Amino acid sequence: MRQPRTRLGARMPAKAYVSMGIVGLCVVLYGWEMLQGIDAVAQNLAMFPAGIAVDNEYYRLFTSMFLHYSVLHIGFNMFVLWSLGPQLENIVGHVRFGVMYLLAGLGGSVASFWFSAPFVLSAGASGAIFGLMGAFVVVSRRLGADTRQVLGLIAVNVVIGFAVSNVDWRAHLGGLVTGAAAAAIIAYAPPRQRTLVQIAGLVAVFAVLVLLTVLRDQLLTAQLVTAGFGLTSA
Repeated sequence: MRQPRTRLGARMPAKAYVSMGIVGLCVVLYGWEMLQGIDAVAQNLAMFPAGIAVDNEYYRLFTSMFLHYSVLHIGFNMFVLWSLGPQLENIVGHVRFGVMYLLAGLGGSVASFWFSAPFVLSAGASGAIFGLMGAFVVVSRRLGADTRQVLGLIAVNVVIGFAVSNVDWRAHLGGLVTGAAAAAIIAYAPPRQRTLVQIAGLVAVFAVLVLLTVLRDQLLTAQLVTAGFGLTSA
């Protein structure tokens, strides 16, 4: 028997397992951070451009998107994820949603890597969350739904990101752009060979992020070596 599919070609999900799983993972990790010490965990796993460039700690690009600094921080991010995630997951399907979330989070980390100060630590799911908001707008427009509420939410949070100190607005914007791009690939892929086009497009987005990471690594490593930090010339 053929399984029902969404308007974008994904299998109709029974429940938003990926959204719920990400929320659960972030909550569990925040509890672990509280036990270990938030600052201690951040030193090892948060975004740290100099550590990525000099010590090749690329895992920080991913681990940082699941860590949070306070109850308010994780509370806001998980509230938005809980509000928008299941709706998107029900439209695009489990796998596409999971890939889109990770790409948006990575896009936020790459933007932070490029434009944050080398020795600043940062963490949070905000890049991925902004990516979901951007994706929600793209998918909603593709389906002819009203996007004003989410656009307003994006605008308010962009302003807050610039107005409040110690907020990594770079990750917000990087996640927003990446999430919207990934959603556009999923939403506007032609019905014929839809899955192939979606896979190729999402792989291309990932490849661009990898290329940007490698380029920034080279530039920042050279900058730090010249300044006398970390590596020394042979």
